[in-house]
Amino acid sequence: MSLEVRNLTKTYGDVRAVDHLSFEMPAPGAFGLIGTNGAGKTTTIRMMLGLLAADEGEATWNGRRISRDTLAFGYMPEERGIYMKIPVAEQLVYFAMLRGMRKADARAAAAKWMDRLGVAEYAAKNADKLSKGNQQKVQLVAAVINDPTLVVLDEPFGGLDPLNTDVLREVIGEMVANGKYVIMSSHQMAVVEDYCESLVLLHRGRAVLNGRLRDIKAGYGHTNLIVSCREDERPAAAACGLIPLESRADEREYKITGDEMAHRFLKALVDDGNYPDKFEIREPSLHEIFVEKVGDNK
Repeated sequence: MSLEVRNLTKTYGDVRAVDHLSFEMPAPGAFGLIGTNGAGKTTTIRMMLGLLAADEGEATWNGRRISRDTLAFGYMPEERGIYMKIPVAEQLVYFAMLRGMRKADARAAAAKWMDRLGVAEYAAKNADKLSKGNQQKVQLVAAVINDPTLVVLDEPFGGLDPLNTDVLREVIGEMVANGKYVIMSSHQMAVVEDYCESLVLLHRGRAVLNGRLRDIKAGYGHTNLIVSCREDERPAAAACGLIPLESRADEREYKITGDEMAHRFLKALVDDGNYPDKFEIREPSLHEIFVEKVGDNK
């Protein structure tokens, strides 16, 4: 099974919202669709799922254009997609039956998922009586209640506190472990970095990065050094040409040109008898790559 997006394009007046975008998911896992506000992420998702007509291109599943007839998919939009004046359990059963589930199975699935996400106590309440975070969890249940093969999550962590963010992260991990295809659009780069093996970075409708995250980061090389020393290491860092990036409570981070610069700095520290408690050479984070690619409205 595989998902393939080929040449998707959408124009509104003089604005090219999505510009000949192509990517693929040849195997189960998590895929990141990231970009600034207005980059074209939601438009891309809606064209993929057949909710919005594309000007050019198509999205296919096993070679067939995606529709409810060719693929069981679940979609959680960024905006609220639930009925505010209808009890939670009632509308979840309704959504499940729309996707072909029998009523008894729909009730069982709704109960299971509400319990899993900690909203079972609100089953008989209208959705407008719930907090924004709990509405978000109900919306997630609506997206996955029919056990879809492809799950598309548009800003899934919006409105969630840290505890509920952790619950959702666990659920995403479980879906990946169970062989689902998960496409996640999110501004939380750390979450995308944790789960997504591959990604597309959109900027003004175009893909400015596309591929495996591991390969993308490897292409940058070792650019960052995190150091924690008992004595002030900054004089030695300045002498070795390191550029300070960030100071934290018990460590500092520097920009380096590669391993050779880091090793020269380490030798200088040891020669001074300043042995580091932490000395971590790493590739740039996805957040740093994101800012480098699209920061300052490039």
